[in-house]
Amino acid sequence: MVDKGDDGILHNKMQLFISSNSIFISNHAGARMFERGVSADDLITLITKGEIIEEYHDEYRCPAVLMLGQVRGIPHHIVVAVCKDQLIIVTVYLPNEDEWIDNRRRK
Repeated sequence: MVDKGDDGILHNKMQLFISSNSIFISNHAGARMFERGVSADDLITLITKGEIIEEYHDEYRCPAVLMLGQVRGIPHHIVVAVCKDQLIIVTVYLPNEDEWIDNRRRK
């Protein structure tokens, strides 16, 4: 779980990138969004209202977070890389209940 102080800082930074339209959707994320019926508006909602549940400091070219949010009442995970000049949407997927407890913690 992420420290709540860091969570607020990251959310603020993500909000700035959203308001300046500095978001890049990877080809992989775009394909997953299409498969799962996730629109650009849904993506923004996942980021702005989602909960950061994991941080990845070394796995992507920028620090990244795994977020849990809802699209039409269905839990979704989204991986967002928070770079110096933009957000990169890495992927969007439905959490597998065989791998997650309450969609928040890995089994």
